[in-house]
Amino acid sequence: MQATRIHHVAIIGSNYENSKRFYVEVLGFSIIKETFRAARNSYKLDLRVGSFDQIELFSFPHPPKRADSPEACGLRHLAFAVDNLDKAASHLQSQGVQVEDIRIDKITGKRFTFFKDPDGLPLEMYEN
Repeated sequence: MQATRIHHVAIIGSNYENSKRFYVEVLGFSIIKETFRAARNSYKLDLRVGSFDQIELFSFPHPPKRADSPEACGLRHLAFAVDNLDKAASHLQSQGVQVEDIRIDKITGKRFTFFKDPDGLPLEMYEN
């Protein structure tokens, strides 16, 4: 098998409307398709990130809590590339999102910072 790229990342939110607002209005991802699945009492929102990448945002009644440590086994965090880290961080802060101090990656010399989605999922912005 030779994968050519990541097709999508799936995220489950505890409150669909809060998560939808955050990923669409705050982060600016565009909606590809929104589907309500009545049999599961669940929404699936396909979002476009950049030109090719995609997030599937799900809602389920009473999802279990996520492990609260980013060092727990499993997905550690999701990182988004940005051209201007200062501008992106300022935008998030203007929307009431708490952003950590900007740091320098000691391996690449690039700047990055972390923030969280409405459910505490750790997200990163990494400057191109």
